Amino acid sequence: MEIKELMEKLKMPSDAEFMKTAIADLNNSSVSLEERQRALQELLVLVEPIDNANDLEKLGGLIPLIQELNNADEGIRTTSAWVLGKASQNNVLVQNQILGYGALKRLVNMGYSSSAAEAAKALYAISSLIRDNEHGQELFLSENGYAMLQHILSTDGNNVRLQKKVVSLLAYVADFQLSTGKSQASLLSNHLFIKSVVDMISAPDIDLQEKALLAAKSLLQLTSDDAVDLQKFSGLDDSLYALRVQLDELTSHEERREYALEVEILRREVQILFQQKFNQVRALQHDMKNDK
Repeated sequence: MEIKELMEKLKMPSDAEFMKTAIADLNNSSVSLEERQRALQELLVLVEPIDNANDLEKLGGLIPLIQELNNADEGIRTTSAWVLGKASQNNVLVQNQILGYGALKRLVNMGYSSSAAEAAKALYAISSLIRDNEHGQELFLSENGYAMLQHILSTDGNNVRLQKKVVSLLAYVADFQLSTGKSQASLLSNHLFIKSVVDMISAPDIDLQEKALLAAKSLLQLTSDDAVDLQKFSGLDDSLYALRVQLDELTSHEERREYALEVEILRREVQILFQQKFNQVRALQHDMKNDK
């Protein structure tokens, strides 16, 4: 009996009990910012296992987490978005629960933040919520999320890491639309949006250039044979040529040669695809002219 009592005293609380304690702190308005941040950091670790993430809603944790997105403190907002992204990653149940509470609207607004850290975690959460989730992508469209992405790409002096996240998300969304056969015209409807992606191909960071090439390739595949759609890629030819010159220079450096050659292969794929689209448009225009 004494051994049993001793074992009970030494027994560690379960993950669910730790989560309850952290959630209680978030619901307690008298808790300091430091304690609130500590509770969020604990949840960030605890929600990584999918079973724990699934328990968040049962334990009443999603609503206070989403409410923290409106906290006056930037650090609290940032970590809250991080936790939501971690909990919903590859988890359709939690994705739909969070989307059902309308959190996407607030996360899109956070994407406009002047703080690169806050905007980055908002993008992380958005990416987790809409990945492989058609409903989430529709909501992202309805919340004018693509305008936020275009804002990040077109704002001078924006964080390169942030821009990489945007073009990676764009490439993923375009690929998802291609695989499902349900193209979102919004991806191609904004001339400035496409221009921002094309401009990234001329960015000074080669990793960003590679990601922009992937996004451009996917967006081109979504493009119809309509001349108006293709015109939105004006400047792509010049950007691809300038990149070729840059890559030729990089191949002369032993330490960058292999990577430069990989990017050159991708650049050629985009060049060929663009030329094919251009030829298709010209052929279509020629046929229409003959029909008249």
